[in-house]
Amino acid sequence: MSYGPDASKEYLRSAVLTASPEQLQLMLLDGAIRFTTRGLEALRQNQLEAMFNAMDRAQRIALELGNGLRREANPQLFDQMVAVYDFVFRRLVDATMQRDVQAAEEALKILRHQRETWAILAEKVKQHPQPEAAGKARPGEVGGEVEESRFVAEG
Repeated sequence: MSYGPDASKEYLRSAVLTASPEQLQLMLLDGAIRFTTRGLEALRQNQLEAMFNAMDRAQRIALELGNGLRREANPQLFDQMVAVYDFVFRRLVDATMQRDVQAAEEALKILRHQRETWAILAEKVKQHPQPEAAGKARPGEVGGEVEESRFVAEG
């Protein structure tokens, strides 16, 4: 049995493919928090290449978080959440382009709050599961198969 980087990637791929929509959202938020934190640390140490790489990953995840929302579920909530993730994305860009520590801290604060909210939601869903509508695909599914998010898998 292999225990190298390939085994780690395979474990993560399996976790993504078997995760509930709530768990996938938490994984994305965890990744965004992890990369924003790395970028902020690198920014504070004036390690510009490391800061750029980490912030770029966090920005891509923020975009994925907004793109993964479904308007038909609740249009008003959809609009609010898109605005939140758009704000986070813009603050991450500001942090990168202007080397703005405060912008990164603001994005990180919102991401952590979102993560806490999703953790509570995931726990409530686990306690009170809802039957899925017949014929409806879960978020992240394409043609009945779960689409793997490269932003989580690249970890």
